[in-house]
Amino acid sequence: MSEKFYITTTLPYINANPHIGFALEIVQADVVARFHRQLEDEVFFNTGADEHGAKIQQKALELGMDVQEYCDRNVFLFIALEEMLNLSFKSFTRTTYPNHIAATQEFWKRCEANGDIYKKNYKIKYCVGCELEKTESDLVEGKCPLHPNMELEIIEEENYFFRFSKYQEKLLEFYKNNPNFVVPEKKFKEIRNFVEMGLQDFSISRLKSKMSWGVEVPGDTEHVMYVWFDALVNYISAIGWPDNMDKFNQWWPVVQLAGKDNLRQQSAMWQAMLFSAGIPNSKQIFINGFVNVGGQKMSKSLGNVVSPEDMVKKFGKNATRYLLLTLGDNFGEDMDFTWERTIEKYNADLANGLGNFTSRIIKLAENMNTSLVIELAKSEDEILKKLVDKMELSQALQYIWKIVREDDKYISDTKPWELKKTNLEKFEEVMNKLAGDLSLIADLLIPFMPDTAEKIKEALKTKQIGILFPRIK
Repeated sequence: MSEKFYITTTLPYINANPHIGFALEIVQADVVARFHRQLEDEVFFNTGADEHGAKIQQKALELGMDVQEYCDRNVFLFIALEEMLNLSFKSFTRTTYPNHIAATQEFWKRCEANGDIYKKNYKIKYCVGCELEKTESDLVEGKCPLHPNMELEIIEEENYFFRFSKYQEKLLEFYKNNPNFVVPEKKFKEIRNFVEMGLQDFSISRLKSKMSWGVEVPGDTEHVMYVWFDALVNYISAIGWPDNMDKFNQWWPVVQLAGKDNLRQQSAMWQAMLFSAGIPNSKQIFINGFVNVGGQKMSKSLGNVVSPEDMVKKFGKNATRYLLLTLGDNFGEDMDFTWERTIEKYNADLANGLGNFTSRIIKLAENMNTSLVIELAKSEDEILKKLVDKMELSQALQYIWKIVREDDKYISDTKPWELKKTNLEKFEEVMNKLAGDLSLIADLLIPFMPDTAEKIKEALKTKQIGILFPRIK
């Protein structure tokens, strides 16, 4: 039976080019979206661009550009990922869109009407890189550990605050009743521990005279909204809230993907804000680890960023999807990237693995007088579904590659090139088994490597195929 399925990525800041950390997140979301379409579910896949806040304003000022003009230029670097990585999202939410701004202001009004927004003077240390205030316990040698090259700002002013402290017990009760709300479990335990220690109200506005690039606070022209308050509302504005509640109710709740530096915002702050606005909580949140380059977390501020564009130029879009998805063995763990390791994996798994395996079968089948009889095994679908449901996409690909390896061994054991000369009936039996397995592999690969899957299916029909994955030095 067809069901509705809504999935979203976080919205990346557009103050720099896309990097492979976000590319991994959006490819993961695309795989899950495509998989649910294969199950004949109706899918709403949302992504977009976070365009407000201090980082955006500072970058535009550095370049001497109008901030909106800067956003309009840079957003296309992220829209280009659709073609670059063969993505299938149907919604791209920009936080500068008028409908999103209107939704954010309505969301503020509902939280305010519930008594959860108030004004006070305060002084904090603030990391522009994280767009978050930092306590001493968050710092390492007086620096933000995620952005050690950036100086912390000291903010002392009157701002609006959200009554986060009010929602400690409600959040803990929600977590108790939804034991799979955050995946992996160790991240769920981390956020439960954070909430159990007690919550502090957090600032949700900035003085317009100091930071003008944001959504104006309803009824107060001197303040703009804190960027997190604004950006997270995209998850509901994308599906029609509050103007089209029929659409909203069809799709909500949402499955979210986020990086582990977003854990607190996505799984505690945002959920408390939803409580305040009278909106049901998100369905599930999957938390990714960091991509490490040269032994350090990949970071724009550290200058060790790897771009998806560079990967696609070297490996092609489908191979890039595979390589991103297999960076780590288990979902949620930190992943290490090196060009040397990635080239080695490409050659082993794709050029010498799937590519060579496919070519061997198609070449053996070239001169067959009969059509290939393809019979698919359905039990494999259930195994893959369990892995995809847990976001264990690397393990799902390992499962598919297990079939490739087993069939490679089967080819070596049966020697069909000899059977072709000595026992035609046995040859056709072996080839039909291999063709069935190759067709199954193509079906299982559709969400992961859609173009490759299509090429394999076409090759099974025509008995002709070029080089799927040329070796790379």
